[in-house]
Amino acid sequence: MSEVDGAAAESLGDAGSHFTTEALGEPTAPGRYVNVDSITPVEFLPGLGFRPVQGEKAMTNFVTFEPGAEAPRHVHEEEQIVIVLEGELVFDLDGDVRTLRKGDVAVIPSWVPHGAWTTDSHCLEVDVFSPPRQSLLKLAAAQEDVAAAGPEAPDSPVREA
Repeated sequence: MSEVDGAAAESLGDAGSHFTTEALGEPTAPGRYVNVDSITPVEFLPGLGFRPVQGEKAMTNFVTFEPGAEAPRHVHEEEQIVIVLEGELVFDLDGDVRTLRKGDVAVIPSWVPHGAWTTDSHCLEVDVFSPPRQSLLKLAAAQEDVAAAGPEAPDSPVREA
């Protein structure tokens, strides 16, 4: 390996430091697994289903857009990364409007105006927020309250007939 190649590899770091087993602090919570399909989607708007999964300092939100659904142009403090998994949607990132498809990503810094909509197709995408999006924390808390009340609660979406 030449000096130039070696310097480039060193600047990228090494697998040993990336996958270290030396803890430099105490775990702040136990790890957990979540099955996204087991989360009941909540619609903030018609055709727009949210299934949030929260960590301590970040959050993912699995979002389904039905054909013709819209997330209106808005802003928020949290940084957001949008990853399209299936289908397509039209995305407005501060006036730069593009059609995003599987594998496309949009990076949205704090307070940048953005919105998205589908035309005649559906879309499944994942939003990553850091820190966790406050309005989705409220949604998650409301979901937990409904789940704790049980399937026979008057407002429960899982109430049995």
